[in-house]
Amino acid sequence: MDVREPGLSDLHILGICGTFMGGLAAIAREKGLSVSGSDSGVFPPMSTQLEALQIELQQGYDPAHLNPAPAEVLIGNALSRGNPAVEAVLDRGLNYRCGPQWLAETVLPGRCTIGVAGTHGKTTTTAIAAYLLEQLGGQPGFLIGGVAHDFPHSARLGKGKCFVVEADEYDSAFFDKRSKFVHYRPQIAILNNLEFDHADIFDDLAAIERQFHHLVRTVPGSGRIIVKAGDVTLQRVLAMGCWTPVETFSADPGATADWLALTNDDGAQLELYHRGKSLGSVAWQMRGRHNVANAVAAIAAVAAAGFDPAQALQALSGFGGVKRRLERLGSAAGIEVLEDFAHHPTAIAVTIDAARADAPKRLIVALEPRSNSMRAGAHRDQLAQSLAKADAMFVLERADLPWAAADALTGLGQRVQTAGTVEELLQQLTDFCQADDRVVFMSNGSFDNAPRRFFEQLNQRDEQ
Repeated sequence: MDVREPGLSDLHILGICGTFMGGLAAIAREKGLSVSGSDSGVFPPMSTQLEALQIELQQGYDPAHLNPAPAEVLIGNALSRGNPAVEAVLDRGLNYRCGPQWLAETVLPGRCTIGVAGTHGKTTTTAIAAYLLEQLGGQPGFLIGGVAHDFPHSARLGKGKCFVVEADEYDSAFFDKRSKFVHYRPQIAILNNLEFDHADIFDDLAAIERQFHHLVRTVPGSGRIIVKAGDVTLQRVLAMGCWTPVETFSADPGATADWLALTNDDGAQLELYHRGKSLGSVAWQMRGRHNVANAVAAIAAVAAAGFDPAQALQALSGFGGVKRRLERLGSAAGIEVLEDFAHHPTAIAVTIDAARADAPKRLIVALEPRSNSMRAGAHRDQLAQSLAKADAMFVLERADLPWAAADALTGLGQRVQTAGTVEELLQQLTDFCQADDRVVFMSNGSFDNAPRRFFEQLNQRDEQ
């Protein structure tokens, strides 16, 4: 008999609209738990997904959201001491955990966990691995740091032996400064790449390397570590000690790797080799050599889990991608509009390469420097080089950006325009763009819905 107080939820999630915490909410609902949550930024696509799951969302961090007291509170890593909801949890002695700990203790025991780590490509690689396992009958559980087109939700419990999780190096919570991935103890770990990022919590690259080695230490000897061939930083991590068989992957021309893809310039078709033996070729919907590398890593992980890699390769043809990963919003007034999550110089550069691959007349980038590392200036000096292959750039330079974007990009000359507001940036774009242009919006935040607002403006212009 349920004697809980009416309205009491099993789980209240602080920071529920983050991709990770929102994914936990979806899994908790599937487990039959009642879930509610609070966040300061409730916006699509995660808010839409949560509402569809009938999860109660509350704006802001009012302590009243914790009335009546939930059985447990999960606290997202964006929240810190001083947050009124956090202070209420502590003052009232409520039961709380961080999200990665809840996942590790509640969902992962007994599963073959595939953890996908790296500075870039985690979301896409996780989505590909989950999709391939699904197509091969594996019925996997998964937690993807984005909304994949091939699944109705970004996370699910799954009925099969495998659980694929995006293994983030960011810290777990204000009370647990270990990287999230240390909690997961995967049987199979993908290490996609490693560069300096998250300047708000890591002092230098060596600090991130130490966290990656903590992950390596948790992978059993009976498991597998799948590593990007030729990544010097990851080689340093493995040199600290490795007790698990290692396989390498690559899609780079001339590379040597256990899993190697040969591909054309735009990445639309690839042939896969495993230790020199061809497993076949396939055409797929994604673009860019970086996405081919993501696919190769995912296939290697699926093979390590006991599935046929040749069948996985052929299943790749149906993969539909992930929202905000070079996602095409459509064309209006002859102008194609795309959106991408790129916010690190390397990701910006490879996204531009992928967007240029089929030679649009002009490639135009609209960029919001929003990540903590970007705002801190950690990537300031690399930004101009990362944008160099675009024909024009429109950069949002909000008043609270602590460095001058215009100064950082002087080497790009008149190809760059900056704007203090999204409204000003959209007006600049509208005045500049013409038929046959391709515009790519890049931000790891909402960008004040700029991509869709621009697309609507183009539609209105087309109707005039």
